[in-house]
Amino acid sequence: MPVPDVSDHSIDQLISLKGRSAVVTGAAWGLGKAAARRLAEAGAAVLIADIDEEAAAVTARELAERFSADVTSTRLDAGDAASIIATADLAENRFGKLDIWVNNAGIPSFSPLLDLDVEEFDNVLAINLRGTFVGAKEAARRMIARGQGGVIVNVASLAGVRGISEGQAAYCSSKHGVVGLTKQLAIELGAQGIRVLGVAPGFSLTEKTMFIADWDEETIKNCPIPGIGTSRLGRVGVADDIARAILFCASDMAMFMTGSTLLLDGGMAA
Repeated sequence: MPVPDVSDHSIDQLISLKGRSAVVTGAAWGLGKAAARRLAEAGAAVLIADIDEEAAAVTARELAERFSADVTSTRLDAGDAASIIATADLAENRFGKLDIWVNNAGIPSFSPLLDLDVEEFDNVLAINLRGTFVGAKEAARRMIARGQGGVIVNVASLAGVRGISEGQAAYCSSKHGVVGLTKQLAIELGAQGIRVLGVAPGFSLTEKTMFIADWDEETIKNCPIPGIGTSRLGRVGVADDIARAILFCASDMAMFMTGSTLLLDGGMAA
């Protein structure tokens, strides 16, 4: 691949995604929706892929109207390889190419070790890790065939770099796998001009984490998160904190970065 010279490009040019296309999995809500919003704002055509087909369609319409962008949606089951392949095919057929793939879809697990059965463990890994593997593989296959490179962004977690609270054996295993997979994909795909990066959020407020935690926003902002840690910035993360990092990874601002996972935890791991 030729070495791009962007030293004379403005910040606006470096962050712009005009003319590029993106798939964001698990993008009907939360972090995925925030990431899709930032990518669309930067000029990308975006496919919202989520198991909640109705919510995905609502999000796509909202973003298309807000940014006058080409944003569409599809149903995606991240635990089903055939569903992921169909999503990649749809994106390529709709946009004519595939430049950016964000592996965001995932599920939590809260069972303590002795209560964690094999079926739950396998299901968490099937969606969080195998789904990321299949998504990256299918995106890379299409990017290589086109010969113009691309970017794959994997959403890991603070649980991908350290242990956290009780009941997270399956989730921690899956997210540690995502961090390792990100490194290996970067090694294997770099020669084809494909950059692979990860983002690892700490606790971030979304519709789903508020529901799961059953804590009100004020409590979360002012107290340490049990078993996770305390933000050193005086607040927990919000979805757009992660979305901005994903936009950075996808853009030419990060064009000499691959294999890294950015820790977005407000200093919780410090």
